[in-house]
Order: sequence, then C-alpha cells, then structure tokens
Amino acid sequence: MARKSWVDPETNEPLIDDYAKKMANFMQAFADGVISEQEISDQESRLVDLMRQVEEHLDDATHAKVTRLMCELTAFNIMQFVYEMQMSRATAFRG
Repeated sequence: MARKSWVDPETNEPLIDDYAKKMANFMQAFADGVISEQEISDQESRLVDLMRQVEEHLDDATHAKVTRLMCELTAFNIMQFVYEMQMSRATAFRG
C-alpha cells in the first residue's frame, strides 16, 4: 500500500479526516444517521488493537512523538466539533 500523506501539500491542512470518512466501518456506522453504543464500542476495539500493534514497534523517541501526535489530533477533532456546534447554534433562528 502506498504511503498517504497526512497533510495536503497545497493547503497545508490535515488529510486524516478525509481518509477516516472513506473507511468502510465509518461509512457503515453513519449510514443510518445514528451512532450506537455498539458502534462506539466496536470503534474503540479497533483503535486499541491498532494502538497495541503499532506501539510495540516504536522506539521511545518515536513513541513520544506519536503519543503527542495522537493527543494533538484528538484535541483538534474535539475543538473542531465544538466550534461547528457553536456555529450551528449561532446561525439558528431564535425567534
């Protein structure tokens, strides 16, 4: 499998969200417009399995960088979600 860049070279924006949205399990979970507790649990299991697989191959310095990367990505996703929720509330008619 060819390596996919994590960052768009033209816009300098992260591409991970785009890749995630094309994953079969992501599309299946969102197909009905509702995310269930089971779908969250299944996603968590896939995440933990992959984290364990990758973690054992990392030296300490790379492990520290990947840990920070995952934390920054999680923070970015949460902040982006909250921002979008705030913007949708701000544009809603109140009355």
